[in-house]
Amino acid sequence: MGGAHQGHTHRLYRHGHSLVHRLPPQVKIVALVGFVLVVVATPREQFWAFGAYALLLAAVGAVARVPPGFVLRRLVIEVPFLAFAAALPFVAIGERVHFLGVSLSVPGLYGAWNILVKGTLGVVASILLAATTELREILLGLERLRLPRLLVQIAAFMLRYADVVTGEMERMRIARESRGFRARDLRQAPVLARSLGSLFIRSYERGERVYLAMLSRGYSGSMPVLVEGRAAPREWLLAAALPAAALLVCLTAWAR
Repeated sequence: MGGAHQGHTHRLYRHGHSLVHRLPPQVKIVALVGFVLVVVATPREQFWAFGAYALLLAAVGAVARVPPGFVLRRLVIEVPFLAFAAALPFVAIGERVHFLGVSLSVPGLYGAWNILVKGTLGVVASILLAATTELREILLGLERLRLPRLLVQIAAFMLRYADVVTGEMERMRIARESRGFRARDLRQAPVLARSLGSLFIRSYERGERVYLAMLSRGYSGSMPVLVEGRAAPREWLLAAALPAAALLVCLTAWAR
């Protein structure tokens, strides 16, 4: 059973036995949501406050023994949002300043900073949650927080089946390249289009087979809850340390 369980570990998860790893998933989810809400509510002009939030996340990462490089490599996911933020100083209207001969919008600069810093802090907090909590535990935590079971099941099937589709795409890519195919320009577009069509058909057929296999094993629309558990008050207090410290910073920022 241990081997099978390990085989379903998501690549975002980093195995460990730290205090953060041992906390129940529901308290970590609540702490993450609370922290993100506090960060979003912080005035964007209070630059020091966001530095304090970064230090809080660094402290959590140190306690969880998650290396900075592990987090930085996964920040690539926010690059499209950063590209949007980088365009704001050039396209936004309002008061303008000149820097190195380039005219920049002051509201656009603040808007870009707002998206950059708050988005990055939220992504880092989410990466730390994923690095210290297995995917199955996150779903279980959502269920313990009384999220509708149907939504939890949809999320579980979506995340697990995404890995199946990704694996199928990789096998198709290897098969194409083993036959000498290289996508160099638009002339290869028809081949890629046929591959996408084939991927859709294979994915649909795989879904049908998985569903029939589930029915044959007694699936009736709801998944069994394998583990019941409540978090102790001490665990809630430990998890509340992050959003509580962030809230103190936010209140100080508003008071200044």
